[in-house]
Parts: sequence; C-alpha cells; structure tokens
Amino acid sequence: MTAPEPGPGRRIVVRTVIVAARVLSGRSPQRIHRVLTRLSRGARPATYREAALARSEVSLVDAYCGGPFGCLPRSIATAMLCRLRGGWPTWHTGPRAHPPFSAHAWVEVDGVAVDEPFPDGFHIPMLTVAAPRA
Repeated sequence: MTAPEPGPGRRIVVRTVIVAARVLSGRSPQRIHRVLTRLSRGARPATYREAALARSEVSLVDAYCGGPFGCLPRSIATAMLCRLRGGWPTWHTGPRAHPPFSAHAWVEVDGVAVDEPFPDGFHIPMLTVAAPRA
C-alpha cells in the first residue's frame, strides 16, 4: 500500500516517531523487546490497512527507513505509529531460514507480513511482540 505524502503536521509526528525508533534500534535486543512490550500494553490488534499506512508513511518520510538496511527502525516506527492510533501489529525480528545469514525485522497482521518483499517463512521470528490478548 502506497500512501500519499503525509501533510506537514503528520510529517512532524512521523519524523518524531522515527527518531525515537532509530534511538531504540541502537539498544540491545532485550531492551527493544522490553520497551515494545510496554508500548503494546492496552492496544487492540492493528488492522492490515493501519499497519500498511504506517509503514508507508515511515518509508516516505525517512530514506534510511525506506531502504534495504532500515528494517529495524522501520518496523519499530511502524509499530509505534500504529500504537498512536490505538492498535499494535505483531512485531518480529529474526534470521533468514536458509544461508547465508541475514537478520530482518518486520510487522505482521493476522500472520501476514505487511508489505514485505519476502515470501512467508523466509525469516524465523526470534523476538516477537504481539498485541495483548483481551
């Protein structure tokens, strides 16, 4: 899903979330997991449309997050933007299922990766933060 370019007010919100996501992405995996788990508390599951819109906005506003090496801050920012609207996608990070080694971070909704170029099962989730169950 390609969203239109966010307006000036929305750009500020998206940029602020991206800055927070980039700072968090430099922390340890345990810290990232702990922070995202806390942020997800009280959220309802995000819809695919919400997650796709958030991912698109992040990719449009920040070239690094939109590029091939920006998956960790992109996925964190996507989840955080969804949270600002009351939802939470399932956030994952993990290695490729087959050599050569490579890690990736992504979000899913109802078990479907949101706008990812990889087929299902291409990566093995190692860290996951899902929306809390009711």
